[in-house]
Amino acid sequence: MRQRQPIGPHAAGALSLAMLLLAACHSGAQPGGQPADTPAVRTAAPRPRVLTGLEVLLRDSMQLVRGRRVGLITNQTAITSTGESAVDVLHRAPGVQLVALFGPEHGVRGTAEGGAAVANAVDQKTGIPVYSLYGKTQRPTPEMLRGLDALLFDIQDIGARPYTFVWTMAMAMEAAAKQGIPFIVLDRPNPITARVGGPLMQMAMRDVGQPITGYYPVPLRHGMTVGEVAKYVNQEYHVGADLHVVPAAGWRGDMWYDETGLPWVNPSPNIRSLTAALNYSGLVLFEATNVSVGRGTDRPFSYVGAPWLDVPRLLQAVARYDVPGVRLASTTFVPTGEGYVPYRGERVHAVELHVTDRDAYRPVWTALVLLSEIKRLQPDSFKITDDGFTQMLGSRWARQAFDRGTDPREIWKRWQGELEDWWKIRQRYSLYPGEAFARP
Repeated sequence: MRQRQPIGPHAAGALSLAMLLLAACHSGAQPGGQPADTPAVRTAAPRPRVLTGLEVLLRDSMQLVRGRRVGLITNQTAITSTGESAVDVLHRAPGVQLVALFGPEHGVRGTAEGGAAVANAVDQKTGIPVYSLYGKTQRPTPEMLRGLDALLFDIQDIGARPYTFVWTMAMAMEAAAKQGIPFIVLDRPNPITARVGGPLMQMAMRDVGQPITGYYPVPLRHGMTVGEVAKYVNQEYHVGADLHVVPAAGWRGDMWYDETGLPWVNPSPNIRSLTAALNYSGLVLFEATNVSVGRGTDRPFSYVGAPWLDVPRLLQAVARYDVPGVRLASTTFVPTGEGYVPYRGERVHAVELHVTDRDAYRPVWTALVLLSEIKRLQPDSFKITDDGFTQMLGSRWARQAFDRGTDPREIWKRWQGELEDWWKIRQRYSLYPGEAFARP
């Protein structure tokens, strides 16, 4: 996602829960839809199937949209547990007039590369106008919103601050508030659980560029669903939106995405698995440096590498730290492909990350250790290439500490103190059980 030059029946609205579950059983979709690189996980008792906010809306909350002219901010991840698109479901729902679609980074169908501008268009299947929120503007204009009675948001996030979807939501919520239009969030699980980690962004570090990598203060791994982010932003920062969140049913804060029963859909071209989403919340820090995270390979966000990287020395240095839940191995790769691909065609010496215990794994901490040791061992080769590095660290003191070569354990300790204070605020907006375990 972040790329600083650096990832039918007409009765659908009245479907019962039982019918949805029966359809899912015959759909052929694999629970979780998880690609082959799923990490080793704990043995868990069977979990109840999760229904997305979209399905809960169809089941019992259609009064929020019935009889209204509706706009929908969405992309390819907004599907039911049977794989039906939110666009198609709402387009045919009785009494609902779906009159406008809004596309975030990567577009409504999710095919655009990270950081690439997306143009206005018309949805070929429904004929509905599609307005880009990742081109000339990142928020709906008054002209785009004219005539709407409600604005919906339904997109699967991955739980990391630099991933732009939640900030598209926040800016759209601000725009809806100014026009007096109700804003409805159809919630989805946080795929990497409610755990939090890493730096809390300070408001002074707000990013309004493109791509937007942080708009309101949350940690790098924020642990919230999009609905919880919306409630937090709306209340704490006095947005004033007429906000309605339709929660997902059956999700708990300690559930990973592949425990939900929902099919996996790549949320962006370089996030191709749940493991990549988990790694992204730490490895995204490398995207503002001259170290590759594996773009141009079949497993982006599984590597840390460069042609000049001394991997044996790096692994020896990292072994001095407590880096749980992940095995680091030496490898090489030659990246290929279109779009932004660092070191395309060159042999890259890399550390490959194999997650062995995702409950114990701390992706932000792991990334900080790797960054700190690469900088210490190879200061003449390692470069920070983008000011976004400071913003992703969350604060200027953190950037200054990193530049000075401060022990990463000291940086982490201060981050933890900031998270403890933030956690008290975050808990006010909890929508789901099982989130308290994620306390910093």
